[in-house]
Amino acid sequence: MQTATPSVSTAAVGGRYGLLTGLVSVIVSFGIYALHLEQNAAVRFLTMAVLVVGIILAMRSFKEQNAGFMNYGQGLGVGMTVAGVVGLLSAAFTYVYTTFVDPEMMTRVMDKARADMEAKGTMSDAQIDQAMAMSAKFTTGPFMLIFAVVGTLVLGLIISLIAAAFVKNPKPEFE
Repeated sequence: MQTATPSVSTAAVGGRYGLLTGLVSVIVSFGIYALHLEQNAAVRFLTMAVLVVGIILAMRSFKEQNAGFMNYGQGLGVGMTVAGVVGLLSAAFTYVYTTFVDPEMMTRVMDKARADMEAKGTMSDAQIDQAMAMSAKFTTGPFMLIFAVVGTLVLGLIISLIAAAFVKNPKPEFE
């Protein structure tokens, strides 16, 4: 039995849509950071919505370019490629922004976290200091980049697993 190869690769579509989605995500993130809304939980979901839309559009594009067919694995591959590219672009942007454009952003984030912990009243000052010291290690340099990429990949995996189930249209077994 001979199987036809797809007319387009998952990497090509995922890479193209990853760049486009990453660019939109960077623009949205820049607006959020410039307006100092990074602490607003509702606004942070906007960047997640951009990723969801980008992954779904990439899957639909792959399916259209592949004669209307896309199996679950191909959809997952497209989605993860999009998420990987978006994660890399977002991590690079965040690093550049927090290092060169607005180095005080992480201080604002840490101050807000400290204030939230103090407001809860469930931790002692020593525990809060310990938590803040640990958090400070993971919000600078390479750790921030790694967590941004890994976080985007995990979120992309979840989105891709769900979206591929709805967008897929596998070729019939016996053609």
